[in-house]
Amino acid sequence: MIDFIVAIIMGGIMGWLASKVMNRDASMGIFWNIVVGCIGSILGRFLLGGLIGGGHLRGDAFDWRTLVTSFLGALILLAIVNLVQRGRVR
Repeated sequence: MIDFIVAIIMGGIMGWLASKVMNRDASMGIFWNIVVGCIGSILGRFLLGGLIGGGHLRGDAFDWRTLVTSFLGALILLAIVNLVQRGRVR
């Protein structure tokens, strides 16, 4: 249960940081920051896990490779959303 709570909190933080970088913070609330962070983490692990994690990523939420992969996955997800909504990545 505690792992789930930590995943939600870290997902919210990664989603918030990605929304700041992509200049979408004003249009997103805490719920969408959590969603973007959690989905971005899955996307990042799928796309970048072999590059950053050396073939695998550990389950530790505070490992630097996990955090970087989650953040980059959230950035990729927001870039795709921007592309679909606005017709440009920004």
